[in-house]
Amino acid sequence: MNACPCQSSETYDECCGRFHRGEALAPTAERLMRSRYSAYSVGDTAYLLKTWHPSTRPAALELDADVRWFRLDIVSRTGGSMFDTTGTVEFRAHYRHDGGADQQHENSNFVRENGAWLYVDAI
Repeated sequence: MNACPCQSSETYDECCGRFHRGEALAPTAERLMRSRYSAYSVGDTAYLLKTWHPSTRPAALELDADVRWFRLDIVSRTGGSMFDTTGTVEFRAHYRHDGGADQQHENSNFVRENGAWLYVDAI
């Protein structure tokens, strides 16, 4: 049993894997953001596209196989609960590439439509 890449303390299958397999929807904007981070970690482009709002979703997505995501830090969140329809999640996603380490710092916007949280864009 592998730990979930989102560092939830659950296994991948118990945590983000069930979202990736379509067995459940992420209940909050933060859980969607964590599941998207995990999708980048495991190379699940189909899930990334599925959870991207149609108004901003690219036609295709190609991930760099040489990027290794290794840590996720949630900085802050606003809204995005099970009772909200919008939310933001600020995070730092740490990765290794070409022998060096770096991070992506982003404040992501999410919207919930028809019960499903979707990534819209980043500030």
